[in-house]
Amino acid sequence: MKLYNSLSRSIEDFIPYHEKTVKLYTCGPTVYNYAHIGNLRTYIHEDILEKTLRHLGYDVKRVMNITDVGHLESDADDGEDKMLKGALRENKTVWQVAEYYTEAFFADCKKLNIQKPEIIAKATDYIPQYIDFIKALEEKGYTYFANGNVYFDIAKFPKYTALSKMNLEELRIAHRDDVEEDLHKKNPQDFVLWFTKSKFENQAMKWESPWGVGYPGWHIECSVISLTNLGEQLDIHCGGVDHIPVHHTNEIAQTESFTGKDWTKYWWHAEFLIEKDGKMSKSSGEFLTVSLLEKKQFSPLSYRYFVLNSHYRKQLSFSFDSLEMAQTAYEKLRRRSASLIAAYDATLPLQSLSEPAKGLMARFDDCLADDLNTANAITVLYDVLKSDVSDSEKARLIAAMDTVLSLDLLVPVDEVSSDVHEDEVAWIEEQIALRAEAKKSRDFATADRIRDAFKEKGIVITDTAEGTKWTKN
Repeated sequence: MKLYNSLSRSIEDFIPYHEKTVKLYTCGPTVYNYAHIGNLRTYIHEDILEKTLRHLGYDVKRVMNITDVGHLESDADDGEDKMLKGALRENKTVWQVAEYYTEAFFADCKKLNIQKPEIIAKATDYIPQYIDFIKALEEKGYTYFANGNVYFDIAKFPKYTALSKMNLEELRIAHRDDVEEDLHKKNPQDFVLWFTKSKFENQAMKWESPWGVGYPGWHIECSVISLTNLGEQLDIHCGGVDHIPVHHTNEIAQTESFTGKDWTKYWWHAEFLIEKDGKMSKSSGEFLTVSLLEKKQFSPLSYRYFVLNSHYRKQLSFSFDSLEMAQTAYEKLRRRSASLIAAYDATLPLQSLSEPAKGLMARFDDCLADDLNTANAITVLYDVLKSDVSDSEKARLIAAMDTVLSLDLLVPVDEVSSDVHEDEVAWIEEQIALRAEAKKSRDFATADRIRDAFKEKGIVITDTAEGTKWTKN
């Protein structure tokens, strides 16, 4: 297997520290609101990574943190208290907000067939470990105390820019323009390990510590949760590309200063989901969630299919038009795959397949092993459906491939029944177009007649802002 390593900026042979057991850490959500589909794109690709590793024969121990301490938006004392903002918005306590949106996040993951990590670690469950971690760094001379806060002194860590490949001045420029510089720092890139004084006067989440009542800095949770659950050396650390210059850079500094060892062997980063005008975020335009997609009659797995037709290291441009095309292709793929359900034999060993079938499986594996090339892997899946191998072999191959892709390809189709053939789909879409034209020309008799014809065939149509959608009962 080959993976792109953000640390070396190159594709490398994957050789884990721990032979066949891969220790995998993925940065989790800050649970103050519903997950944005841009963030969920990263979690889908991380899911593919874990399932690919298992498919290729590795054991995987995966840890994900849940950031339920939401007072920081970056490493500095700036931004907003996201948990408190959510609590005020919904008239709940910060703890209730965290619990509600943690459940909502995993509900979205379930809809997207994202496997729940083996270990889920809430940031607030590790307060004693953070304190011990900071005390150890303090004893080693990596910290200083100023204005009631404990800072990490990056001047003590010469490898500070090894991951970002940026000089310190570039890092300073990379910060948002609206962030006020903390004048108590020795260096603008020094980051807080423990706050007792900050601009958040009414912070609800506070704990006793040797430095006073306060709360941990943003980066410390990932380092400590990883060390506690996975040991001192990590095989793969995942996250979005926006984590590279600050969050992951600071994680490396504090962790390697604590252990005295190289920490993460492979740094894995996913690119942004973007709109045509640039990066997509919760604050720009319509807040895109899984629930909103469903409201607009897009299935969550259509979004997963849309995501898997791109490479995780390339920006993916989103529009409802492109998602609609992906949904149409995905529904056709599911119908074709579902037609093979009767031929599926789960007891048929892959080793007993014909040579052509084995060749298709090998091609699929090679695509995944080539830095998770899911788009090419899906192309191989279509080649299986077009191939001359038997239906039982096709079904067995699709089942094996879907353990990674997780598109429910051999699950009976609920939204569009499996007896809807492609020629009927073409007829339905043609009639929808004729009905739209009739309505435009105010020929309502024709439009009603087409609707009645759909009703007789058990086809339900719904007019939405994104166009006419249909299902078959």
